[in-house]
Amino acid sequence: MGIGPGAGGWLKEAGPAGAVRIRAKMARAVELTTVIGSDQVDQVDQALGPAATAGRFADDDLLSILEHLAASKPTEEVVRANEAHSVPSGTSAEGPARR
Repeated sequence: MGIGPGAGGWLKEAGPAGAVRIRAKMARAVELTTVIGSDQVDQVDQALGPAATAGRFADDDLLSILEHLAASKPTEEVVRANEAHSVPSGTSAEGPARR
């Protein structure tokens, strides 16, 4: 897999964001291109762009974004994960609701 703009952006943002195991995660991206087919390499590169923009550098974030794209869901609205906003649905930054 050549470094496309998505992969380049991901690499550029990963270090300053404190991402760990960057080399292993890029190796996983290359593996994913093999799994989804060499004719779909652009899909992995295109998924790395929003991952970088949203600060999504965890182990399964790229796979999650690829699944999102495969379901043809739009990615125009990027949600950046942080302490005040939890990305997974059904959770909140405030913790469990009290009754």
